[in-house]
Amino acid sequence: MFSFLDSFFNWLEHYSGSPWFYLVIFSIALLDSVGPVVPSESLVIIGGVSAGLHQLHWSLVIVAAAAGAFAGDNISYQIGRRFSGPLRKRYESSAKGQRRLKWAHEQIQLRGGELLITARFIPGGRTLLTLSCGITNQNRRWFMKWIAVATPIWAMYGTLLGFIGGRSFQDNHTKAFLVAFSIAIGATVTLEIVRYLRHRFGPSPTPSDK
Repeated sequence: MFSFLDSFFNWLEHYSGSPWFYLVIFSIALLDSVGPVVPSESLVIIGGVSAGLHQLHWSLVIVAAAAGAFAGDNISYQIGRRFSGPLRKRYESSAKGQRRLKWAHEQIQLRGGELLITARFIPGGRTLLTLSCGITNQNRRWFMKWIAVATPIWAMYGTLLGFIGGRSFQDNHTKAFLVAFSIAIGATVTLEIVRYLRHRFGPSPTPSDK
């Protein structure tokens, strides 16, 4: 799997200095948000590396990645909303599916927009969450607001990682993906620990807070 991805990104790298590469970044970020075939993080990192070599502009890499991710997340949400009936039936046809749908709904209600931000950094997880938001009929404006926050943060993260990592990532795209994924998972776990501790040991709400 990783050898295939490395070959694919090696092929793409030949075009990473072209202005058309912005369109490639946009397209892969969009497709990855709807159906996670290839990890778009690696491509954004390549864009960041090219920006560090002055072949692309870092701000346009961020814009292309964020715009593609934003469009893809909204398409995923719309698919979930449009086909919520059939998708619900599919999930509810088994006890496991019912538990997953219930868990997704509860987590969205409990963590709100913060969950959309952290899930954006998890390949596959972001698609499942945006699809679930559509299936459970979450408010569209609420969804778009948080996606508008999550996607630029994600795009800046990948671009700056490539910009700073430079040639070490250019020569090993698997390493780029694994580093990006590991940092994202570490940050997500840290945020979850902080959230748990705040909930567990934070002050109890007073009657006036309710």
